[in-house]
Amino acid sequence: MSSQALIRPAWTPATIALMVGGFMIFWPLGLAMLAYILWGDRLETFKRDVNRGTDRFMGSFKRSGFKPGFAERTGNVAFDEWRETELSRLDEERRRLNEAASEFESYARELRRAKDQEEFDRFMRDRNARRSERTGADNSPVVDGQPA
Repeated sequence: MSSQALIRPAWTPATIALMVGGFMIFWPLGLAMLAYILWGDRLETFKRDVNRGTDRFMGSFKRSGFKPGFAERTGNVAFDEWRETELSRLDEERRRLNEAASEFESYARELRRAKDQEEFDRFMRDRNARRSERTGADNSPVVDGQPA
């Protein structure tokens, strides 16, 4: 996911426009967009929790000996053992890939937050500088026609 995503769970012009448009077209669409803006960051955690729960549930079938698609043995012990070893290796690889994807998602989310914080800090510095320029020029005391 790009850190420049237009539609992300934040108050961006695109999400606000979609929310307003959703309310104008059909109010549940606007409400759904509002919910996404407010609680969209929690969707990743929810998805990860559901995936882990499903993996645990399906793992209980595997431990009990039930194997969808491979319910019957081939009769060749060497092949069956090789297949079990490969399936276990693939399951472990899938688990590692899912963990890496999860770590990257949290890293990208933190980068977006840091970038947003940096932009906000820059805005505040510029804003304060403009204010101090205005107040310094307007409110500076004048003595004998010369600024003090």
